[in-house]
Amino acid sequence: MKFGIDRLLADPALRKPLEGRRVALVAHPASLTEGLVHSLDALIAAGVNVTSAFGPQHGLKGDKQDNMVETADERDPQYGIPVFSLYGEVRRPSAAMIDTADVFLFDLQDLGCRIYTFVTTLLYLIEAAAAQGKAVWVLDRPNSAGRPVEGTTLLVGQESFVGAGPMPMRHGLTLGEMGQWFVRHHGIDIDYRVIAMEGWQPDAGPGFGWPQDRIWINPSPNAANLNMARVYAGTVMLEGTTLSEGRGTTRPLEVLFGAPDVDARAVRAEMERLAPQWLAGCALRECWFEPTFHKHQGKLCSGLMVHAEGPFYDHEAFRPWRLQALAFKAIRNLAADYPIWRDFPYEYEFDRLAIDVINGGPALREWVDDRAALPGDLEAIAANDEAAWRAEVADILLY
Repeated sequence: MKFGIDRLLADPALRKPLEGRRVALVAHPASLTEGLVHSLDALIAAGVNVTSAFGPQHGLKGDKQDNMVETADERDPQYGIPVFSLYGEVRRPSAAMIDTADVFLFDLQDLGCRIYTFVTTLLYLIEAAAAQGKAVWVLDRPNSAGRPVEGTTLLVGQESFVGAGPMPMRHGLTLGEMGQWFVRHHGIDIDYRVIAMEGWQPDAGPGFGWPQDRIWINPSPNAANLNMARVYAGTVMLEGTTLSEGRGTTRPLEVLFGAPDVDARAVRAEMERLAPQWLAGCALRECWFEPTFHKHQGKLCSGLMVHAEGPFYDHEAFRPWRLQALAFKAIRNLAADYPIWRDFPYEYEFDRLAIDVINGGPALREWVDDRAALPGDLEAIAANDEAAWRAEVADILLY
């Protein structure tokens, strides 16, 4: 198969509209061709007039570790072009930044999750480019989590940098498709194009979204493999808690929790009692780890590792958002006063609990904290929202 960047490079007819125009590239370390050449180098080598570049959260180089760790603007030492940060002094491109090009090529590898900030960066770029009559092309890449949709819909008024609009946590779209939804949903007047992939089969195993003939390159420092991409729509919620998500270990965001004062075996047993169907599609393994940095640094933590991979993985059955919610519920049932929710500034939101920012509203937190609430109560809300989203985006699917 071919990603959007590979098709653009291989077909002069696709590149022809770029002739005589200034081009900007939005990229990160996973913005590579099939031959592992960075898109910036490949486009310039193909004769495209690249006049600026942009880096999202974690930077063009992907060197920034955590949330709210900003990247400064710089100048590319090889090509002499400005490299602007969209996660530094600004998150929305300024008018001066937009003025550096006529066409913006957006070439970011996504994880298929609303909270992964590249989704919001795409919206902000489309809005800024439209305001100055510039074009945006998405060089499409796979949704590595595939087509499944999961989670409650972000509520109106709960928008943030990790919540670009009323969509569920796991949206099931590629970024090219997501851009089409943004243009339609917000009524944006813009020259928007998608350089589509060729041969992507999101429902085919064993990759179910990730093609087996392409190696994995981290799109962000803690996105180390396909297993992480599959479980992320659940484990990312740990960022809003006191529980470790495994940062400071070699397998971050692949555990349902880690803490020195939580009994993983007891939590698993309570999860199986509450909603055994929500554990389907993966294997859970009790584990121990000692984070070298971040939460519980230097302390021995008990946790549950999620294996949505190999013979344990069932693409249709696996529901990471429900799985993570169930882990929270089990911890709350076992220790009513356990301080699960972490109160701290999260992605520049200072007045809401991080877990509510992450979920686009308080529904999940309230369900966890309500001792009388049952799995069926959360299922009813989520299932309705998921069905509505599938219906809304059915006509913009490109693959």
